[in-house]
Amino acid sequence: MSPPSHFAERIAAQIASLVPARSSILVGLSGGLDSVALLHLLSNISERYFWRISAVHVHHGISPKAGEWADFCAALCARQNIPLRIEHVDIAPLRGHGIEAAARKLRHAVFSGQACDFVALAHHADDQAETLLLQLLRGAGVRGAAAMPILSELAGSHRLLRPLLNCSRKDIRAYAEAQGLQWIDDESNADDSYPRNFLRHRVLPVLEREFPAYRDTLVRSTRHFAEANELLDELARLDAGPALEGNTLQVAALRRLSLIRAKNLLRYFLHGQGAPLPRSAQLEEMLRQLCEARQDAAVSVRYGDHQVRRYRDRAYVLPLATDFDRGLVLPWHGETTLEWPPLPARLRFSSVEGSGLSLQKLQRAPLTLRLRSGSELLRPYPAAAKRTLKNLLQQYNIPPWHRERMPLLFCGEELVCAVGVAMDCDYLAMENEEGVLVSCE
Repeated sequence: MSPPSHFAERIAAQIASLVPARSSILVGLSGGLDSVALLHLLSNISERYFWRISAVHVHHGISPKAGEWADFCAALCARQNIPLRIEHVDIAPLRGHGIEAAARKLRHAVFSGQACDFVALAHHADDQAETLLLQLLRGAGVRGAAAMPILSELAGSHRLLRPLLNCSRKDIRAYAEAQGLQWIDDESNADDSYPRNFLRHRVLPVLEREFPAYRDTLVRSTRHFAEANELLDELARLDAGPALEGNTLQVAALRRLSLIRAKNLLRYFLHGQGAPLPRSAQLEEMLRQLCEARQDAAVSVRYGDHQVRRYRDRAYVLPLATDFDRGLVLPWHGETTLEWPPLPARLRFSSVEGSGLSLQKLQRAPLTLRLRSGSELLRPYPAAAKRTLKNLLQQYNIPPWHRERMPLLFCGEELVCAVGVAMDCDYLAMENEEGVLVSCE
């Protein structure tokens, strides 16, 4: 174990080249040993790099002591003059995923919504070794067994930073004790009914007696898996070529490949769309239906809270559709954004000049957003006849499951915009005229 000053300098040397000067770093602060040590360490070394340090505490409400933990984090940050946000989340809707997985998903959603350049988490070498064993016991493949990187991408423009990843839990504790830090102990960490705690308290101490260097050995294995995963991803990109287009994959590319390479390409596609990886049997069933179902079949394979679908010989992966009100009518009174529950998505109304829909013409009648009824007409080009919306959606290759949920903007009873597809040319803004563009996010 290194002296505290050496420990801090080692961490600074590892991350200084990854985090530019004047970056904003948000620390995920649970109040436990690891995150308290990380916050203290980053705060101490931030001045030399002009980093702006803040923290966020996610209040899951799982433990009866959750409120005390939030109060502890607030007091800790106040003493160190570090800005803190406390975010309350509801874990109940995600309990079907397991408490640990649900809590992790909610934390990452909170992190993604924060204003910062980096989100710093206190994962360390012991976490890396435990995660590898858990993944192998679950039958994970190469991607699941690959190492957590020190720096990785999070949703949006955020990046995840793990400064302690090459440090052991013992090193972190030694640093915290030498600095006189205080932290809270989550009582659930002692409950070995959780798989990770069972490994930590019952299995790994036995393993350490026979293999004292098991942490370094397992961490080295995760790096080997990460390298193998990079090779598989490179092969998938070669196999895909131009078949990957936007958020879709040409099924013909899967048909051309051997079974093993087709499975690798499909896994690569699913991961690239942010979807979870299915079990082996589910992946093979997806591949079979995508490649072998008749051309007019409505292929839809559900797994977990996602589904894989096929339209015009292209594969799509998307979250399971939620129920929605088919009679939904939302008035638009000039708001810059509106929530659209059927997708779900957010509609954005952007002011422009000389393009988009004419604001003056839109004043002819009340404006509403609605769903398809099946008889809509729209004139997309001047001097052209009105066309059915159904025909336009087919021309633009809009999948059937999206057509039924897409927002339509009406002026009175006239369809003026199928958002993301076409606008009625009779309502377009002229040069130098004030207009509005409607987009779906």
